Amino acid sequence: MNTSLAKPQVPGQLKHYLQFTDLTRSEYDYLFARSAWLKTKFKSYETWHPLHDRTLAMIFEKQSTRTRLSFEAGIHQLGGHAVYLNTRDTQLGRGEPVEDAAQVISRMTDIIMIRTFGQDIIERFAAKSRVPVINGLTNEFHPCQVLTDVFTFVEARGPIQGKTVAWVGDANNMAYTWIQAAEVLDFQVRFSAPNGYALDPARLSAAAAKHLTVCNSPEDACKDADIVSTDVWTSMGFEDENTSRMAAFKNWMVSDQLMALAKPDALFMHCLPAHRGEEVTASVIDGPQSVVWEEAENRLHVQKALMEYLLCGRLD
Repeated sequence: MNTSLAKPQVPGQLKHYLQFTDLTRSEYDYLFARSAWLKTKFKSYETWHPLHDRTLAMIFEKQSTRTRLSFEAGIHQLGGHAVYLNTRDTQLGRGEPVEDAAQVISRMTDIIMIRTFGQDIIERFAAKSRVPVINGLTNEFHPCQVLTDVFTFVEARGPIQGKTVAWVGDANNMAYTWIQAAEVLDFQVRFSAPNGYALDPARLSAAAAKHLTVCNSPEDACKDADIVSTDVWTSMGFEDENTSRMAAFKNWMVSDQLMALAKPDALFMHCLPAHRGEEVTASVIDGPQSVVWEEAENRLHVQKALMEYLLCGRLD
């Protein structure tokens, strides 16, 4: 295919993907089906270039492995190409206003992915962008990862509606995004963290109460769960708290004993990178219930489906 299927972007009608609640359940059902289709095409070595000659700008303020590789490889596999921009090497690193950068970058590219610190930065950027903006990670949310995690569950076990996700660990961007996903896709999240690391009620919507249970212990969270998920105890930007966090979270390691409390066919998930012997034992992350490598691979196909949808709309 030598012609792009991307549609002209209309100011005021842009679709951005800044947090999980930006899309509807119907849109997610489409993305899950589309991700599976694109993955099959990839595995069969079948060319599919709906984004021929389209350009993705990737703006990084935080370090990355999976996000950069999956977006860069993904846009190439869709027929487009990527431009890598690190804020240290651009005028953003010298104080150029986010709004000015958005005006310029969005006039030269077709879609933009940003991996940064504050959610307010990406929202300010999107407000001035002429093209779709995707959240590659902020301190507050990580929608592409949870979108991938849900797809990984759907791929392995079927619909996630009515299922239970146990979150064992920090109240970080992943935890809040899982809660948003539960609201949109109608499943349950059981959250467990040590004292002092609880969820902020001000960041929870009114709908969260129907889909969230806060548990005092990781054992209570994991009992009969369909997914057990965790993350590093010290996220990027919180390195100064590492010593105190190691002490506080020591009883929140996902072990074989915790996994045994979940359903027999429960899946273990982790967004990576992981610290074996801290938030998860080696026997769990490298064990038969772990799908962490499938999660990592699926970032590629899910984000291809997302970019295709934001630029082309539904193609089925």
